[in-house]
Amino acid sequence: MSDPFRRAARIASVELSEILQISEAATAMKKAGHDVISLGTGEPDFPTPLPVIESAYQAALAGETTYTATAGTAPLRQAIAADCERANGYRPELAEIIVCTGAKQVIFNALFATLETDDEVILGAPYWTSYPDMIGVCGGKPVVIATTAADGFAITADQLRAAITPRTRWLLLNSPGNPSGAVYSSAQLEALAEVLRENSHVGIIADEIYQHICYVPFTSFRAVAPDLADRTLIVNGVSKSYAMTGWRIGWGIAPKRLIDAMIAVQGQITSGASSVSQAAALSALTGDQQMLAERCDDFRARRDMVREALNATGLIKCSSADGAFYLFPDCTATFGKTAPDGTRIEKDADFCAALLKSEGVALVPGRAFGVPGHFRLSYAYSRASLTEACARIARFCTTLA
Repeated sequence: MSDPFRRAARIASVELSEILQISEAATAMKKAGHDVISLGTGEPDFPTPLPVIESAYQAALAGETTYTATAGTAPLRQAIAADCERANGYRPELAEIIVCTGAKQVIFNALFATLETDDEVILGAPYWTSYPDMIGVCGGKPVVIATTAADGFAITADQLRAAITPRTRWLLLNSPGNPSGAVYSSAQLEALAEVLRENSHVGIIADEIYQHICYVPFTSFRAVAPDLADRTLIVNGVSKSYAMTGWRIGWGIAPKRLIDAMIAVQGQITSGASSVSQAAALSALTGDQQMLAERCDDFRARRDMVREALNATGLIKCSSADGAFYLFPDCTATFGKTAPDGTRIEKDADFCAALLKSEGVALVPGRAFGVPGHFRLSYAYSRASLTEACARIARFCTTLA
C-alpha cells in the first residue's frame, strides 16, 4: 500500500542540520542535570536593544498587527535602502527590496524562483549547512569548491573559472563567512567579478548577514561590482548584528524582475513577514547605530581570547577569523589518540563527541560544513562560559593518549 506520508524525493536526504541536532542534544543533557556548555549555535548573547522592543510594543498597541504587503512595509524598505546607502554607498529602489522571514527565506525564495532541475550553484567549503540542502530541495545541484586556511577560506578566481559550466546559475558567496569567519577583500571580490563578467549567464547571491560583525574593512559585492548589479542578490537582515534572531527579519536587494519572482514565491508560502517584527526592524535600522561598533569590539576581544586558549593546547590549530563570531579550528592532531573512556579519535565527529561526553562542551564537527578535520566554535557567549569551556577543552586535550 502506498504511504501517503512518504517523503518526496526532493527532500529524501534532508534532515535536521547537525548544528541543531547537537544544540538540542546539549539542551537535553542540561535538562537531565548534566553540566554542559554549548558553543554550537550562532546566536548573539546580547539582548535585543530595549528601544527596539519598545517600538514593537507600541506598534502592536497602535494596531499594526494585520497583514503587510508581501514585499514588506514601505517604511521598513525605505529604512533598508537608507541603511544600505549609509553602510555600502549605494541606494536601491524600493522595488528592488523584499523583506522576508529571516535571511534564510531570502535565499530559499531566490533559489526556488530561479532554479531548474540540475541547474548548478557554486559555493565554497566550508559552507553554512543549509546552503546545499536548500539548493537540492529547489532542484539544483551544489558545486562545491574546496577552500583552504592558507587562502583564507576564500574561493579564488582560478577556482571559480574552472567550476563554471553552461549549467551554472548562481555563485553563492558568504562574507563574513559562517563557519570560517572569512571576509573577502575588495581585491578578492574584484577578481571574482572579473570572472563573472566573462560569464554573463551566472548570477551572484552575496550573503552579507554578518556585515556589521567584521574586524577588517567590509566591502559589499555590489559596491565592488556595480556593473553586475543587474544579476546580483544581496542578502542581509537584523538577526546577527542587532541580536534579533527570534524576530525573523531578513531582506534581499536585487533587480526588480528577481524581486517580483521572489514575491510570487513568498506570497504562496508565508505572505508578508510579521508586522510587529518589521516595526522592530525599522526601529533597529533608524535608531542609534553606535551599539554595532561596541558589540563588534566585544566580539573581537572574545575571538582573541578563545583563539589564544585553543592554540595553547598544542593539539588544536586555530587560525584567526576576520568576521562573524565563529572560529574553525583544525583538530587533526588529535586523530589517532584515545580519550579517557577508551574512545579512539579518528575524525572530527569523534573529537566533538568525546569532548561532549568527557567535559560537557558541545561543538559542531567540520564535516557538517563540508570540511572534515575541523570544528566550529561560536564565541557569541559570555566570557565566563568561554573561559570555562576553553579550560575544559585544554583539560580534555591533556588526557588524550
